[in-house]
Amino acid sequence: MLSKSQARTFFIVFTGGFSLVFLGLTVDTVRAVPERSHEAELSDRAKRGKRLWDENNCMGCHTLLGEGGYYAPELTKVVERRGAAWIDLFLQDPQQMFPGQRKMVKYDFTAEERRDVIAFLTWIGEVDTNGFPAPPDMTLSGAAPGTNAGQIAAAPKPGADPLANAPTMFRTVCVACHAVGGVGGNTGPSLDGVADRYTAEALDQWLADPQAVKPGTAMPNLNLSDDVRGELVAWLRARGTQETSR
Repeated sequence: MLSKSQARTFFIVFTGGFSLVFLGLTVDTVRAVPERSHEAELSDRAKRGKRLWDENNCMGCHTLLGEGGYYAPELTKVVERRGAAWIDLFLQDPQQMFPGQRKMVKYDFTAEERRDVIAFLTWIGEVDTNGFPAPPDMTLSGAAPGTNAGQIAAAPKPGADPLANAPTMFRTVCVACHAVGGVGGNTGPSLDGVADRYTAEALDQWLADPQAVKPGTAMPNLNLSDDVRGELVAWLRARGTQETSR
């Protein structure tokens, strides 16, 4: 048993010691914040995006840096996962991008406001969070014609860039869900070899109106022009020919 004087000394020494440790950690954290948060890169556009985020209560459903509603997806790394072009399309019409699934409100943001929100999310995604959040479990949705859960993207070959000659639409939007050569998203099936299973006409029909080909599919109708669909089909067909000749 400690005497009263020993207990008092124990309390004072350890309370004072831990208080100094706490103050030291606080000072270190405050000093590290500007660099880890890339404070110098916080643009006026990103600040306007933060105001839109707050005014529309986006955190009531979504989380950023682990804080928020936990009702809708975590968005800390959403720009890294999806890309700015995909997010811009999603903000224009959330229901179109996930037909029959998404319940997000359509806010009718202007083009300028969408760029502001994306700038804010881009800045958030560049904050040093020590690896948070962990990479999401991107489940396969069966969004492409005739594909199944076994058609997962293969690992990319060292030094190869499967998207080197890809059309802009694929590199900025399609790649958010689909992969080729191991590069891209895993929300939708890998498109490796899709041209071997479908004719150019069938692929064009799918891109023109996915619901007409497969009712209930998760693939959105992006209202692609004839030229854009033609570029995508030609590229996928050319990839199939290249893979077959190897």
